Amino acid sequence: MLQIGLTGGIACGKSNVLRHFDKLGAATIDADQIAREILFPGKPAYVEVVAEFGDSIVEPDKTINRTRLGQIVFSDRNALSRLNALTHPHIIAEERRRIDALTEQISSDSAYLVVVDAALMIEVGTYKKYDAVIIAYCPPAIQLQRLLARNAISPEEARQRIQSQMPLLEKVRYADFVVDTTGPVPETFEQVRHIYLELADRSIRGSRQGSPGS
Repeated sequence: MLQIGLTGGIACGKSNVLRHFDKLGAATIDADQIAREILFPGKPAYVEVVAEFGDSIVEPDKTINRTRLGQIVFSDRNALSRLNALTHPHIIAEERRRIDALTEQISSDSAYLVVVDAALMIEVGTYKKYDAVIIAYCPPAIQLQRLLARNAISPEEARQRIQSQMPLLEKVRYADFVVDTTGPVPETFEQVRHIYLELADRSIRGSRQGSPGS
């Protein structure tokens, strides 16, 4: 089974691309969802993040106010680095646990790919562990427009969040495949379908070559 990394900039359509892969039959893992789950009350990362950033980020029901935390870290690179240092080990460990579980569950004739969507895999170097890397891309102006439409934040806050990540064109240099999400959903889906078919074929051929008697 091939392990595929999916990444891109904030508001560039990674989640939509991941859903397309899921519809086509790939197993999928959303690291952004894992990042939310590890900050639930009682989780080890929750304790560490609250200890680092203080009770001001904690709601009366004990959940972390992600908007308030975002305002802190996206306006201060050192704070963002501290947050990443606390959360990434937990995210990576949970990704690996889920990949291992999927590898055990999936038979060789049911699904050939597991696609992991992780925003910062290039920045932290985990992209190297995947068999291929896919970048979801759109022009920076559209990225900003989408982020403003999606989040209730100011243009300055949106720019801070975009600038906290590696520039899109630099990320593209690491890609085995690029999905341009600028156009309508059917166009994006067709790009994903072609990539899925190529990777599924590669996985099948690899399985046959590695099978006994091949």
